[in-house]
Amino acid sequence: MTEPFIKQDKEYFYIKEWTEIAPHVIAGFTTKNGGFSEKFNGTLNCGFHVGDDLEAVRSNRKHLADKLDFPINSWVCCEQTHGTRIVQVKRGQHGKGSFDYDSSIKDTDGLYSNLQDTFLTLCYADCVPIYFFSAKHDMIGIAHAGWKGTVNGIAKEMIAAWHGKGIRSSDIMVAIGPSICEKCYIVDDRVIKDVDTWINSEESKPYHEISTGQYQLNLRKLNQMILEKSGIPSENIYITNLCTSCDHEEFYSHRRDQGKTGRMIGFIGLKGYDVSEG
Repeated sequence: MTEPFIKQDKEYFYIKEWTEIAPHVIAGFTTKNGGFSEKFNGTLNCGFHVGDDLEAVRSNRKHLADKLDFPINSWVCCEQTHGTRIVQVKRGQHGKGSFDYDSSIKDTDGLYSNLQDTFLTLCYADCVPIYFFSAKHDMIGIAHAGWKGTVNGIAKEMIAAWHGKGIRSSDIMVAIGPSICEKCYIVDDRVIKDVDTWINSEESKPYHEISTGQYQLNLRKLNQMILEKSGIPSENIYITNLCTSCDHEEFYSHRRDQGKTGRMIGFIGLKGYDVSEG
């Protein structure tokens, strides 16, 4: 499969094929370029929780909102905790976390909605952004999957939530977005023990040992396996080759930058005029 994330200007990549299927939908991932953050060398930091100037982050978000034609008051943002809580966005939640961190939806790492004029966002700096879209049901979603969220099954939780809305697995498309690659992501036995709960003896493992107790882990592959175990057809899953750690010109990376870094935003938006709720 060809690279699903296509660069648009310097600020973001987007899933071109999804926009072609449904022009009122845009899903993508920001770069670190084109912003106003002095703390992070004039870049597009979109995270409020990394010690940046509040007004600089607001300016970056407004700049992105103008680029994407999704006003800030249509954004929905979360206090991410590496958990598996999934929230369906409903009326009255637009604007949460858009202008400050304190108003974010609490303890949440996944969002979904079929509300029109809604822009779902989560922040990243190596963890895996997972995008969900059902053209048949006009449903969109996004999840934040670090190793903890991944092994605890946040992807499975999102699929289960959509099943609860009457959406079949065959009607769900999923994209696994820019994140740290296996060459850059070294973990220990503690992590691998949890990874192995998803893998049976006949399957190829999404990791390999490079020294005693040290492993290169492919989080994107693991999430793909979990999605397939949750019923998503393999042909419905799009996987990027973009690595947040390898490509220092495009992305922030928590590991590469030793924790002193900004945040990109993963986003998926649904445009429209008549607001409806399922």
